[in-house]
Amino acid sequence: MRDLKIPEQRHPEKARKPDNAQPKKPDWIRVKAPGGKGYAETAKIMRDNKLTTVCEEAGCPNVGECWSQGHATMMIMGEVCTRACTFCNIATGKPPEALDVFEPGRVADAVAKLGLNHVVITSVDRDDVADGGAEHFAQTIRAIRKRSPGTTIEILTPDFIRADPKVLEVVVEARPDVFNHNLETVPGLYPEVRPGARYFHSLRLLQRVKELDPSMFTKSGIMVGLGEDRQSVIQVMEDMRAADIDFLTIGQYLQPTPKHHRVDRFVHPDEFAAYEKAAYGKGFLMVSATPLTRSSYHAGDDFTRLREARNRKLGLA
Repeated sequence: MRDLKIPEQRHPEKARKPDNAQPKKPDWIRVKAPGGKGYAETAKIMRDNKLTTVCEEAGCPNVGECWSQGHATMMIMGEVCTRACTFCNIATGKPPEALDVFEPGRVADAVAKLGLNHVVITSVDRDDVADGGAEHFAQTIRAIRKRSPGTTIEILTPDFIRADPKVLEVVVEARPDVFNHNLETVPGLYPEVRPGARYFHSLRLLQRVKELDPSMFTKSGIMVGLGEDRQSVIQVMEDMRAADIDFLTIGQYLQPTPKHHRVDRFVHPDEFAAYEKAAYGKGFLMVSATPLTRSSYHAGDDFTRLREARNRKLGLA
């Protein structure tokens, strides 16, 4: 039995790789250590419902702030991912179990207990499952809708690259409010950062969501500080807008362990502000670009602003 708390067992494919130095974080990256009553209550609900969160598994720097407010991004389909992206702290390998048919109900129960107005559901990649977990996503969305009809639902999905392209229809037909799939980095860095994925496949996935349901919000994000340059980031923005993506997130890459991809540099907050300005200039309805931006950070507030932005664009505000 693997102990996923031990780095060598958590990421066996990285165990023999040479260490990359982890540079000291600048002042603008510092966050408070998690704790407090709200944090403990959120943690208890997650444990009582036997749920996994990407907040913990990916080592998110914002976990203290979000959990203290009762916000958590639930990660479905297990805690072991079939990919081996060099930036990610989620455990990798062959998942030890089949999909849990009771998980959608437990997720819906936790959403109700937390009283969430907006929830983000993500997952590991499950290339061992024929549909990549598409039906499991759909069941989870439907279970939340039944239990908490007033809650808006945002999903952050895998790329379903090894499944029949039609499985995307299953997820879209379940009607999440926001469909998010992260491009993660610029195309030139895919071979070393996201080797199991394909940039244009991910881009096309998001474009197809809009084709299947033009009213559905689409969202995608990238990390910076991996070795990209400004022009390649601008090109990603243009590619996203060509695919009619509504919402862009850009955040600083933080290296989880010495075995993970090195931090090329810490991008200054002024550069993030410049990226935000450029992105709005290209027509995104919503942009979040700060060093600590993550896909689901302030997702509820951002969804409200996203909806308002669309209404203004349509002349309904």
